[in-house]
Amino acid sequence: MSALAGLTLEAQQGGAPAPARKGRRRTAYLLLLPGALWLLLFFVVPLIQLAATSLYDPSGSLSTGYQMTFAFENYVNAVTAYAPHLLRSFLYAGIATVLAFLLGYPLAYAMAFRAGRWKNLMLLLVVAPFFTSFLVRTLAWKSILADNGPVVGILQAVGLLAPDGRLLATSVAVVTGLTYNFLPFMVLPIYASLEKLDPKLVEAAGDLYASPATAFRKITLPLSMTGVVAGTLMTFIPAAGDYVNAQLLGTPNQYMIGNVINSSFLVTLNFPLAASLSFVLMAIILLLVLLYVRRVGTKELV
Repeated sequence: MSALAGLTLEAQQGGAPAPARKGRRRTAYLLLLPGALWLLLFFVVPLIQLAATSLYDPSGSLSTGYQMTFAFENYVNAVTAYAPHLLRSFLYAGIATVLAFLLGYPLAYAMAFRAGRWKNLMLLLVVAPFFTSFLVRTLAWKSILADNGPVVGILQAVGLLAPDGRLLATSVAVVTGLTYNFLPFMVLPIYASLEKLDPKLVEAAGDLYASPATAFRKITLPLSMTGVVAGTLMTFIPAAGDYVNAQLLGTPNQYMIGNVINSSFLVTLNFPLAASLSFVLMAIILLLVLLYVRRVGTKELV
């Protein structure tokens, strides 16, 4: 009777029996186990292997073999030799992120507040590029921006481009490709944050004699900053490591750090250089992300 009374008292106090709590905790760990094993096998282990590769003796090769010499100078050599590619990568990624925001925020705003019955169709059109290959989409831009293509012809006709000017194989083409390919990653998080925004807050601002511009600046934009931060990160991070757009739409003068890493892994087979460049890229991106998130100050993402 005393044990039953104890269980009843514990239930009345909002608690659960100790065996039940342990069982729920064990079940939660078991549910997490497949995902944890997946991350361990396909993320942590390759990352450790990549870190070890970055410290191999750079004078080795596939034929002679690589020796672990803890050659930290690989990182110094990688940064000094390919600093222009690193700077170019972050410059292109930054410009593409800004352009994607300028294009994506109005689109997401229109979808959330002005689309009406066309909202689902617009959302489908934003997601539609994912139905085709990244490579195919980039090759399409190669045709669009070709010297005899429609874009060059129109720009030459209105005098915005010289008669012998071109867009393909330039930085403009690379940034255009980056902006287009990663634009949905900007639109969707912003749309999700705007969709949750209560319209009554904007109406209240209007009742307090705030102009539409003031209501947007004081209410809509701050409340959608979570989506803006998520969108900019989801755009900037993959754009900084991309190499397909520079490979297909540019020349070696526009190559980014991703092109160097790809070539070092698959062409020149300089694995220590490729691994060290990969870690340098990851470290710089991680530092920029931490600084950006703390500067913006969105509590949900810190």
